[in-house]
Amino acid sequence: MTSEFTLHDLAERIAERAGGDAGTSYTARLLEKGVAACAQKVGEEAVETVIAALGEDREALRNEAADLLFHLLVLLKAQDVSLDEVVAELARRTAQSGLAEKAARKS
Repeated sequence: MTSEFTLHDLAERIAERAGGDAGTSYTARLLEKGVAACAQKVGEEAVETVIAALGEDREALRNEAADLLFHLLVLLKAQDVSLDEVVAELARRTAQSGLAEKAARKS
């Protein structure tokens, strides 16, 4: 994969594999297990990402961040939330300061 590979490319690949054979596709197998299993994997990968960051291991952090992003996109697919929806929400939030946006969420 080149540097031109994007999260949208990954989301498309996950969508393609979602209906595949769970015997040969990790993505299909994980999705077949349901939302709870997908969410658990995101949690596991998030913890591993934090551990790698605290260990100041750049390579491990890169690898765990990739795992986290992959599993987050699988979870989004399991819940039928598109990456475009998430990106749109990020765009909406960045239209104002982060502190103002966070304060607005509390109400």
